[in-house]
Amino acid sequence: MFKKVLVVEDHESINISVQRSLIELGINNEAKNNVYYCDDAFHRIKKAIQEGEPYELMITDLSFDADGTNQFLKSGKELIEAVRKIQPEIKVLVFSIENRLEKVKPLFNELKINAFVPKARQDSKDLKRAVQTIFNNKDYYSPNLKKSKLNSFPYDFSDYDKFLLQLMKSGKRQIDFPSHLNQRGYKPSGLSSVEKRLKAMREGLNVKTNEQLLAHVVESGII
Repeated sequence: MFKKVLVVEDHESINISVQRSLIELGINNEAKNNVYYCDDAFHRIKKAIQEGEPYELMITDLSFDADGTNQFLKSGKELIEAVRKIQPEIKVLVFSIENRLEKVKPLFNELKINAFVPKARQDSKDLKRAVQTIFNNKDYYSPNLKKSKLNSFPYDFSDYDKFLLQLMKSGKRQIDFPSHLNQRGYKPSGLSSVEKRLKAMREGLNVKTNEQLLAHVVESGII
């Protein structure tokens, strides 16, 4: 089992809960290995490397509440990116309120995290399973991650589609879409083509109006 773990969590009660879960796994962490700010976590990891005793695992949240303390690294994502540059081999477990699968997958693909556990009922058991799984060099996707309704529909959004949706989101009039498409070099740019694409997206997502379409894609993180 891991011997040296860094816990990065700004809510004290959750920080303590994570520590308790680690103890139940036989990991007795020192107080200095539990921090509340991303900058402190980065400096702790950097110092451990310099001392020749690097951390094996970092457990971090994604969002950290601003409390007036000046911080260079303001989010778990920024922390992971910074840590990967100085210790690419460290295992990373994200423990966050986020529970949407489509938001989590990019963290595995882009930041190369090893596990993701959403904060929820019985998350302590989930957290311990995650630690055990990545100790055995396997990635861990929590079974508590939720698929968006969009995942039920076989529709693949192109860059063209996403640009149309961005125009809708920004409040542009549909009659003006062709000029915006021309400016960006998108073809076809005619109004009839725009209407056909919007209809295809609505049918793909099984919604009736453009308003419902936009709500779905924003909620799911497509745009």
